[in-house]
Amino acid sequence: MKKLLLSLAIFLVYYSGKAAERFEANIYGDSVVNLKSISVTAAKQTSEVEITSASTSINRTDIERQRILTAREASALVPNLHIPDYGSRITSTIYVRGMGARIDQPVMGMVVDNVPIINKDSYDFDIADIERIQVLRGPQSTLYGRNTMGGVISISTLSPLSYQGCRLLAEYGNENSVKASLSHYNRPSRQFGIGGNVYVSHTDGFFTNNHNGEKADKETDYRGMLKAAWKPSDRIIVENMASIGIVRQGGYAYEFIDTHEINYNDTCFYRRTSVLDAMTVKYQKDNYQLTSVTSYQMLDDNMTLDQDFLPMSYFTLTQKKREHAVTQDFIAKSTAINGRLRWLGGVFGFYRKIKMDAPVTFLDYGIDQLITSKWNAMNDNYPCQWDSDTFILGSRFMMPSYGAAAYGEVSMDFNSLTLVGGVRVDHEGVKLDYNSDCSTSYSIMHRLPDGSLEHFRTDPVEIHNRGSLKRSFTEVLPKIAAYYKLGNTTVVRLTVAKGYKAGGFNTNMFSDVLQQQLMNMMGVGHVYDTDEVIGYEPEKSWNYEIGANYTSADGTLSAEASAFYIDCRNQQITVFPDGDVTGRIMTNAGKSRSAGIELAATWYPTTRLQLSASYGYTNAKFVKFDNGKENYKGKYVPYAPQNTIFASANYTFPISSELLRFVSLNVSTVGTGKIYWNEENDVCQPIYFKLNASARFAFNKFSIDLWGKNLTSTNYDTFYFVSIKHGFVQRGKPLQCGVTLRVTI
Repeated sequence: MKKLLLSLAIFLVYYSGKAAERFEANIYGDSVVNLKSISVTAAKQTSEVEITSASTSINRTDIERQRILTAREASALVPNLHIPDYGSRITSTIYVRGMGARIDQPVMGMVVDNVPIINKDSYDFDIADIERIQVLRGPQSTLYGRNTMGGVISISTLSPLSYQGCRLLAEYGNENSVKASLSHYNRPSRQFGIGGNVYVSHTDGFFTNNHNGEKADKETDYRGMLKAAWKPSDRIIVENMASIGIVRQGGYAYEFIDTHEINYNDTCFYRRTSVLDAMTVKYQKDNYQLTSVTSYQMLDDNMTLDQDFLPMSYFTLTQKKREHAVTQDFIAKSTAINGRLRWLGGVFGFYRKIKMDAPVTFLDYGIDQLITSKWNAMNDNYPCQWDSDTFILGSRFMMPSYGAAAYGEVSMDFNSLTLVGGVRVDHEGVKLDYNSDCSTSYSIMHRLPDGSLEHFRTDPVEIHNRGSLKRSFTEVLPKIAAYYKLGNTTVVRLTVAKGYKAGGFNTNMFSDVLQQQLMNMMGVGHVYDTDEVIGYEPEKSWNYEIGANYTSADGTLSAEASAFYIDCRNQQITVFPDGDVTGRIMTNAGKSRSAGIELAATWYPTTRLQLSASYGYTNAKFVKFDNGKENYKGKYVPYAPQNTIFASANYTFPISSELLRFVSLNVSTVGTGKIYWNEENDVCQPIYFKLNASARFAFNKFSIDLWGKNLTSTNYDTFYFVSIKHGFVQRGKPLQCGVTLRVTI
């Protein structure tokens, strides 16, 4: 064993050389033009943002090595960030540092090429040609506003001014999983560049619905993007990015716990069409920079599902939504690098309008089990029969909302010490116009002495609820920070910041309000207070954080450590209301607190070997949460993992060949858990680990990757929920393997 280790050490030293060359930094012969004077990326980025926040930056080499196309796939590399893979693309659930919620407002914001994605229902999409992903953890509300109390995921894609060439991606994996992308970027003149890509992916799915023998999670996605950039002078740059995405998905591979089977009889699917068009205009002088970011966003989707997820005909839900939104951000910041004072400020506004139609269709088995059987149990001599096999609980909504904010941040250097202060004033208003109705009837029968039934009477059911609800929120979001430089290698930081998530409405509860109102008319239901179950308040938090960043003088080692404490008020959590219903309700949990640590490091012991690791620990508990039936004080906040672990090793073998340049081997592991699935903390997913590996063969103009994910076939759950008192889980994906071809010309 000692001889083997000695031989390995000699081998690594021999191939390390003296240069700090990174063989995969430019393995495809990319044509890169550095724009020293001006760049369209990171309009709100300052040196203080990265230093005063815990951050993870993933470059293009690691993005391709780990086969990252979505924010969900990137989350595995980030401590205390968890984006589970379950349901459908509309889910987009994010948990960070013990904070998060399954529905409605996200805990983290997402920015793509400076454009904030306004609706979290659009967060989960594939992006080809990602240049860089940066994840800032901790409240970023001072600069980014609403729904960034847990941080921001910022994604930058290739620009035709900095990259030119053709790129091809072709991938095939098990279960007939296919991905293909074709990109071309051109710069016909020094002032103008244009380019874009088309992307398609498909999978037959991994989980079978036993009712029909078909895959429950089959999916086909299409996406196209076009970028144009104009640089009329060294001071001005204009870039327009337009994209369209189409999702056609089965989804909802939910397994009934009692039978350990996916078995439901009604159609489930998710379909989405999204459009984004954004223009960024940047003007730069010697000491300051002005940026305008304008966007239009459209979302048109349809979620249809068997809401009971059983082979019985309870009820089905269809939620059709069309949303239009516009955003505008004006940003000004100083660019002088020699001054002691630096500043950034701006104003932001948005307007969006959502039109939604969300009918729930009650089916024969649901009518019998949830309504008529309860009546008949109390009225044996006068049983009831529904006059039709089905009826509809209709719900239609119009929900316009707007927001406006002014923000600023300044920093002052005092030799090695820098102080940072910022504040944002954020105002948001939302209105809900609702129209929910039900039109049906049932007949009361009279049981005669001989047991036969005769018609007694027919009772019509006519429910028509119409109305408007309004809410507005104004928040002042301060931030103070300080960091101290210990020589040229270490920075110690301290940050205190306030964050918040916007309040809103539980639109999905209207069908349950109707259901319970109908049942109450028959004397068997629980009446909800509409104002109480429909609306929920903003979630607010104070985040206290201390940390340090270290980079060795030769650049071979970088490390980060953070410790945080979060005091959260009115935490938004998802619960299930009283009664035999399937709806989810967002409610405010009183008070919770979260504390934890985060560690991350990347080390190049030789120029051929890269070692990376990250670890996050979170202890998030309710301090005050009594729902009137149970007191959850001291219980862990559900759905947020206590531990997140990532470790990766990559070794590059240079090859002396005219065709083959090098071979790169990568192995990584991802660990997640423990995850409690409910407020009672009596159901959980223990910590689990997945093993991944890949081998890359890099040639002059192309590379071939052989890869495998979850090589140990670890069995784990990504989601748990209860529907009409039945428990369901979604299993994590089993072993996956495949081959990826990348060509660059």
